[in-house]
Amino acid sequence: MKRWNIILAVVVAFAMLLTACGPREVDDGEQVVTVFGAFVDEDARRFRESMRPFEERTGISVEYEGSGDFETLILVRVEGANPPDLAAFPQPGLLGDFVKQGHVIDLNDWFDTGYLQQQYDQSWLDMAMMEGPDGEIMSGIWHRANVKSLVWYPIPEFYDAGYTIPETWDEMLALSDQMVADGNVPWCIGIESAGATGWVATDWMEDIMLRTQPVEKYDMWTTGELPFDSPEVKKAAEIMGEIWFNDDYVFGGVPSILTTPFGDAPTPMFDSPPNCFMHRQASFIPAFFPDNVEVGRDVDYFYLPPIDPAFGRPVLGAGDIYGVFNDRPEVREFAEYLTTGESTEFWVKAGGFVSPHNDAPLDWYPTDADRGYAEILQQATTFRFDGSDLMPGAVGAGSFWTGMVDFVSARGENIDSVMRSIDAAWPD
Repeated sequence: MKRWNIILAVVVAFAMLLTACGPREVDDGEQVVTVFGAFVDEDARRFRESMRPFEERTGISVEYEGSGDFETLILVRVEGANPPDLAAFPQPGLLGDFVKQGHVIDLNDWFDTGYLQQQYDQSWLDMAMMEGPDGEIMSGIWHRANVKSLVWYPIPEFYDAGYTIPETWDEMLALSDQMVADGNVPWCIGIESAGATGWVATDWMEDIMLRTQPVEKYDMWTTGELPFDSPEVKKAAEIMGEIWFNDDYVFGGVPSILTTPFGDAPTPMFDSPPNCFMHRQASFIPAFFPDNVEVGRDVDYFYLPPIDPAFGRPVLGAGDIYGVFNDRPEVREFAEYLTTGESTEFWVKAGGFVSPHNDAPLDWYPTDADRGYAEILQQATTFRFDGSDLMPGAVGAGSFWTGMVDFVSARGENIDSVMRSIDAAWPD
């Protein structure tokens, strides 16, 4: 009881502080739109620069505030009746909580469906549909994306060895066998991440689910309608195990998977000669490469190949979705701006940013790597958000992570008990 009283006191204190600090006073006639998000520092600067064309054209000021405590503070602001006009959610599941409570404006009331289909691939629109008190609503605007379905490899050594980019999953397994026959190790895998250990395995599972099941099954899985203890999910785990539990395939053998920090996992690719030749990880991983490694010169990536051709070329990723809490003319005008590629132009040209908008041309991207991410996204048969981020925290950031650790520890021999234990954590 004492613990909860302390938490309540902290929340109340936050609410009082935020209410006191609320939006700045503005001159009569000045229009201001407030945005709150999780990105800070250089990303915050690039966002502000991206908003300048809108501000100059309309005279409306956009005030952005970023915080590393976004998840806590947005809850305080909304429940304290002091929400920003818009909030940039890196996890749709959190936005979904506010949608269920009726706090979020339905953008179907603001935008014509045909217009949104012109601006976005249908997958993005599908992911924005969330269940509110009175039925499904269009919960927000997608503005930034990243791609997870990537396999990285050392350029000169890969091609010098006579290897070619695989186009199918079977070709990728055959390439792995060829590497072993040549005396090489195909894969570097590491999932250690302190309290988040296991999330790397969840990404593999999600990519495989998209490649072996209809997207509707994936969506059912992320909402709890398709249990982990089902043939479909077990099949994905078994396919993952064909790579993970082969000591010849993994640098350091299977035990190293559990002890290698995820950020260190790709480093053996850059040994001389390489101690591994492939590493599956998202577009953020170059930040963990050695300082002297340059993408495009020393290392490159290919799209993680499909498994079943019936499901095309699915892409797993993540991104920011902007939920809207207040309805004023200037907020509507700004929300429309966010649906355009123009609103991402500065950020795209600065690098490290992928736009989900159809009208963001490829020639905006400053490097071949950035442009390649965008091309993979544009060519995707379907795009889906990281599944663990969509699941309730007790599962997606809880039993799913720990279950994957147990699964790897036992080399998959405990698949039934692991899947049942993950399901048991699902909230009623």
